[in-house]
Amino acid sequence: MRLQRSPALAAVLIIITCVCAFYTTAAINIPLEIEQPPTITAQPPSSLIAFPFDESFPMTCEAKGNPRPEFRWTKNGQEFNHSVDPRLMKEENSGTFVIPNNGNLTEYQGTYRCYASNTLGTAVSQEVEFIVSNEPKFPKETLDPVKVDEGQPFILKCDPPTGIPPLQIYWMTINMQHIQQDERVSVGLNGDLYFSHAVEKDSRTDYCCFASFPRIRTIVQKTAMSVHVKPTNAILERRPSLLTPPGVQSEKQLVKGDDLELECIPEGIPTPKVEWVKIGLGLPDGAEVENHGKLLIIPRADQKDSGKYMCKAKNPLGEAVHYFTVTVEEPPEWVSEPQSQLSMIGTDVLIKCSARGTPEPSITWRVNGVPLKDSPAANRRIFDDTIIIRNSKASDSAVYQCEASNRHGSLLSNANIMIRNLPPMILTKDGEGYFAVESRGVTLHCNAFSSPPSTITWSKDDSSESVEGSRFKIHDDGSLEISRAEKSDAGQYTCLAKNTEGSSNIDAMLYVKDATRIVVTPEDQQILKGSEALLSCLAEYDESFSHDFELVWEKDDIEISFNDTVNLRYFVEDSVLHIVNVSHGDQGVYRCVARTPVDQDEASALLMVLDVPDAPENLVLSEHRGRSVKLTWIPGDDHNSSITDFIIEYEENKWEMGKWRELLRVSRNQNSAVLRLHGHVEYRFRVYGVNSVGAGPPSKPTEMYRTPPAAPDKNPENIKIEGHLPHEMDINWEPLLPIEHNGPGLEYKVSYRRQDVEEEWTEHTVKRHSFVVKNTPTFVPYEIKVQAKNNQGWGPEPRIVSGYSGEDFPSTAPDDVAVEVMNSSVVKVTWTPVHKDKLRGHLGGYRINWWRLRSLVDSKKRHGDKHMLTFPGDRNHATVPGLTPFSEYSLIVMTFNGRGNGPGSHPINFKTPEGVPEKNPVFRVTDVQRHSISLTWTPPSEPNGILTGYLLEYQLINGTEEVGALQTIDINNPKTSKWVLRDLEPLSKYKLYLRSCTTKGCGPVVSEECTTDLETTSTLVPSLDLSESASTPAPSTPKPHKTKPTRSSIAPLLFNVSLAASSSFANISWISGGEHAEFYIAYKNKREGHWKISEALNTSLTSHTIDGLEPETEYIVRLIPISRVDNYSIFEDVIMTPGLASVHGGISTQGWFIGLMCAIALLTLIVLIACFVNRNKGGKYSVKEKEDLHPDVESQGMNDDTFCEYSDNDEKPLKGSQHSLSREIKAGDSGDSLVDYGDEDAQFNEDGSFIGEYGPRKEKRVSAEIKAPVQTPA
Repeated sequence: MRLQRSPALAAVLIIITCVCAFYTTAAINIPLEIEQPPTITAQPPSSLIAFPFDESFPMTCEAKGNPRPEFRWTKNGQEFNHSVDPRLMKEENSGTFVIPNNGNLTEYQGTYRCYASNTLGTAVSQEVEFIVSNEPKFPKETLDPVKVDEGQPFILKCDPPTGIPPLQIYWMTINMQHIQQDERVSVGLNGDLYFSHAVEKDSRTDYCCFASFPRIRTIVQKTAMSVHVKPTNAILERRPSLLTPPGVQSEKQLVKGDDLELECIPEGIPTPKVEWVKIGLGLPDGAEVENHGKLLIIPRADQKDSGKYMCKAKNPLGEAVHYFTVTVEEPPEWVSEPQSQLSMIGTDVLIKCSARGTPEPSITWRVNGVPLKDSPAANRRIFDDTIIIRNSKASDSAVYQCEASNRHGSLLSNANIMIRNLPPMILTKDGEGYFAVESRGVTLHCNAFSSPPSTITWSKDDSSESVEGSRFKIHDDGSLEISRAEKSDAGQYTCLAKNTEGSSNIDAMLYVKDATRIVVTPEDQQILKGSEALLSCLAEYDESFSHDFELVWEKDDIEISFNDTVNLRYFVEDSVLHIVNVSHGDQGVYRCVARTPVDQDEASALLMVLDVPDAPENLVLSEHRGRSVKLTWIPGDDHNSSITDFIIEYEENKWEMGKWRELLRVSRNQNSAVLRLHGHVEYRFRVYGVNSVGAGPPSKPTEMYRTPPAAPDKNPENIKIEGHLPHEMDINWEPLLPIEHNGPGLEYKVSYRRQDVEEEWTEHTVKRHSFVVKNTPTFVPYEIKVQAKNNQGWGPEPRIVSGYSGEDFPSTAPDDVAVEVMNSSVVKVTWTPVHKDKLRGHLGGYRINWWRLRSLVDSKKRHGDKHMLTFPGDRNHATVPGLTPFSEYSLIVMTFNGRGNGPGSHPINFKTPEGVPEKNPVFRVTDVQRHSISLTWTPPSEPNGILTGYLLEYQLINGTEEVGALQTIDINNPKTSKWVLRDLEPLSKYKLYLRSCTTKGCGPVVSEECTTDLETTSTLVPSLDLSESASTPAPSTPKPHKTKPTRSSIAPLLFNVSLAASSSFANISWISGGEHAEFYIAYKNKREGHWKISEALNTSLTSHTIDGLEPETEYIVRLIPISRVDNYSIFEDVIMTPGLASVHGGISTQGWFIGLMCAIALLTLIVLIACFVNRNKGGKYSVKEKEDLHPDVESQGMNDDTFCEYSDNDEKPLKGSQHSLSREIKAGDSGDSLVDYGDEDAQFNEDGSFIGEYGPRKEKRVSAEIKAPVQTPA
């Protein structure tokens, strides 16, 4: 029943609404512990289609309530008892039943509704239509052929059967070929096939209409139709008319959200074109025109798309129009949906329900599923869209249904109205514990249900006072929110709920914990593929959660499972995530989550995997232009490192099949290149990218591309003109590569002419890459050019190069050779250069040969080794260093060119002045006593002058930083070779210095160290054979013992210490002095070993064996007293272990080996005799003089012991000396540097000739044989 609203009623309604709002709880969620009417929780959709391929069809109906609801169904408005049908499947305590697809479903087709009821009311579901789909079929029929005159329109009807939408129509032939559609032929929305005018090709017998129903997976075919077009002699043009829609206007209604589709299919000749407009406005945005302009579609139409539309079909003869009036309607939509309410007894209850739609929906009210008019109530009134229950009672509790309907659908809503007075019921569990994180918020819950609503208060720790402060807030749902929690907030909280019907309370415990915080966060990384990535994550958390804390790693929001076999490359160690052998799939965002039961913190990092670029794809060759082609490609993934270059490679199948060579390099912003190619070659191309990581894999090669033959593009390069013989000129060049031939038949044209005279070019054609011009003058200039040609023609014009014909030996020696003595070891040589006409070739430079004739110390003439210096370039002077002072020399000068040396100049003899002596080769201590040291030495091998005597110096060096004064003894007799130093301190260490002297000064120093004895003993040190003839000991001669006296008290207890060495051990023997004492034996590898010390040995023993030595190795052996006073040794010696062959005989003692060596020696002797005879066939003068005058280029090297070796080996006095050694070398003597004399460009040839700047002078070394020691007791 509906009443008209008056102003007075409206005012009353407003007042009642305000009062009800104060006492009413809307949209409530009543706990099931309280009695309440049913509430529908699950219901079926508005329609349920029974598809044949589905197994069953559930009719869902679920509800909650207290008492538990009972269910019933209606079908088509009549009671439907689903429990008595054995074919239906039911669920206990549920209204849901299932219709199985195992029989005839047609009997279940209909409209269903579910009712859920208990003692407090009934809830109703929305209606559901169960639709049983029948298989769509075209009727079996015989269709007459369609006969039409050419130029006339016609229509082929489809008339598809009804079925489950959507419906799709296809026109095809029997062979499943689509009928071609265009402006003349098209399919309409109704499925018919329209022909604007017939043409002869339209004649066929197999026009078939196919109707497709995708939702039921069915396609059906109409009987094939036949069309016969009768040709006419003349086809008349005509103005357009519309085949569909008929008339000039029509109406179109659709539901909001559906697609608006308007269609105009015209006929006429020529075929008309269709235009669309919306009257008064342009077509809406998103409007689409399809089917060759005949169909206008506006997707998802709404109210603004309503209006008037026009289609216009035009051709040159006229036009036809049609108007559409479009109305967009809407199904019902809630404006105010009724809400469930809990109200107190005695209050007024308002239930509002309103909806909108087009057309306007009608509103139907029900209570407990019964129409409102069939369930009257005295205190219930309806005002338009609102029900008012005045002075409500508990018996007014019910379920009200409001249904809004129009022709496009309906809406149904249930509103549970409960009229009750209830004391507070707290639904939150008592004694609940809450964990808060310091400085963060926490909420304590207290969900109370009551009628009227309760007042909620919170107190702490049994306090009667409510919690207060800006950090505490009580919400409408009763929960207590504490912001920025502090440690002092921890404790017991009490929630009290109170209303007019009573009160209730619960307790809650609050614990405040330290916040979880990540202190070391993972960092973004760029890492190479295949390497190991390390992501660190270290967190701090409350110590009470030590057993509940977890550190979780996620990749792209998915947790990493470390127990998964897929993630074997992932593991965590010491809070660091390791990713081994990183691959592309490992790239992503990694998140570290530190989690406790109360909070968590997280940090993330981006891991980018760097790799070489992927291979480019889709290589295409285009723009083929003979010897050029355009190559395009699509770049591959750069894997986070920008591509810097693309390398284009080629492979040709004629010369180097299977070998790829670089053709072109292009920048990263190019994906194409024009390739310039050689002729007469079949190419394949490929491309690869390069980035900062490296070069990526190449692409797949292109197809073969063959270039046509062409003339050569270039001529030979690097043309060389050489003259190996005086009257010939050799011309050589680098040949063209095979791929540069550009075609078959490659040859070279060699052209040459004299440069210094007027003459024509002489030409020769050759196939090789060299040519010899014979009978040329010696060393004259020529111009040469080489041009390539093949069967296609000549290469470009060649460039001209210049060169000379063959050289000959220089014909003249330098003149005016003079020698200026600079000092005792350096002379300056000058000469007049050879005229260029006499060089007969390119000037190479000048060479100086010299040799020592004799030493001026004695008169015996000894021809020394020949030396040579080479000075490149044109010059007239040079400096010869490294001469031996106080000697007589001879030298010659010659020039040379590319052919060789010219004749030598006349020999020039000169003498070098006196210099300082060389170092004494032998300086030894022969005897040590308490107050004296005996010395012996040998004179220098090269005195470099008249020896005047020796300078002997010594000083005390007793192991401290301070040393004694330097004492000097001048020995004026040059024949002296022994000296005894007396009045020395006992048991003291001295350093001794010796130098040889001439009138020019004293030479380099040689030194020794020695310690005087504690008391005079009769122990003898080994004597030395200092003869100079023993400078090179024979291999079998053992090395001398070098005995150092010591101040140890054990020294007199050992006599005749001797060593005998084998390849792997050494035996030390001695004679005991009678008293017993202990000592050690120490030894080490002289070159790189460490000291090894034996166990303590007693002097009562007579020998000891050292094992584990290496063959052919030098060892230092020492005898050390047990006290190791100042690390002095009793005895020291150096031994050499023999090789294995010397111990075991080896092959040298085998008969066959001796015979073989004899045979080799005999053959060598025969060869030497033959060479000697052959060498002496050339002349009767001496070989030595011939070499001096015409030295051989190949033999002009220098001896290793020449002036080329310089070093500064002088030994200087120790720190603390009172004065420097006297008689030093004076300034301007033979020690001067050669740099002072210029000639910085002097150099040695590869045969040992001097090259570059001169170094400091190096003294010659003299060695003396030292015979084995013989010791006798004192």
